[in-house]
Amino acid sequence: MGVVCVYAFPVPEGKSGQQVVDSLQKQVELLGAVKTGNFSVDCETYQANTQAGTLTTTPQRLIHVLHNSEQPASCFSVLDTGTTLIADVLFDVLIHKLTSGKAGKEAFYQQRKGSKMESKGPRYELSDFIIKIGSVSMASNFKGILVEVEYSPCSVPTECWNLMRELMQSFMGNVAETPPTLVKNKMDNFYLPGDTINQYLEHFTNFRKQTVMGQPIR
Repeated sequence: MGVVCVYAFPVPEGKSGQQVVDSLQKQVELLGAVKTGNFSVDCETYQANTQAGTLTTTPQRLIHVLHNSEQPASCFSVLDTGTTLIADVLFDVLIHKLTSGKAGKEAFYQQRKGSKMESKGPRYELSDFIIKIGSVSMASNFKGILVEVEYSPCSVPTECWNLMRELMQSFMGNVAETPPTLVKNKMDNFYLPGDTINQYLEHFTNFRKQTVMGQPIR
């Protein structure tokens, strides 16, 4: 796996999300990119249950469980402390047990209703680059657009950022003028699969906040 940058692409006033996605696809195809299938990244959020009769002012602990079609045999979980765990898909079975109360006992975690988010769409390859254009949805409602670009041969951001920026600006403009925050904070370090997951989680969290605040999403 190489270095990955994930950006939220704005939907201009007067245009639908699908129109913007179609435009991005056309621009990527004009660059010579070839569609190689589809991708998806999903996220479900669980919160810890407090024991009955227990008084606490501590916020409920959260755990985010994510899947990436690029790593089909893996399951990612991110705690609200920022700790990231990469396990195999059997982790889903463990989460199911933790959310299923048995023998009259309360479950350890409960899924937040309507919290599942997913980014899915076409996957393109252009030489050493992989480009993904995802439509983000929550409870079947469109929330925004995420564009993921990966440069496969390199795993240290500072060594390939200028090359990545040149490509990304050719179809995203100023949206890709600077690296995503997570990438910027580890420019001289090795990039890891969990870093991609954390980029998606940051964007998913922002989309949820926009929904709570009542900001319009087209």
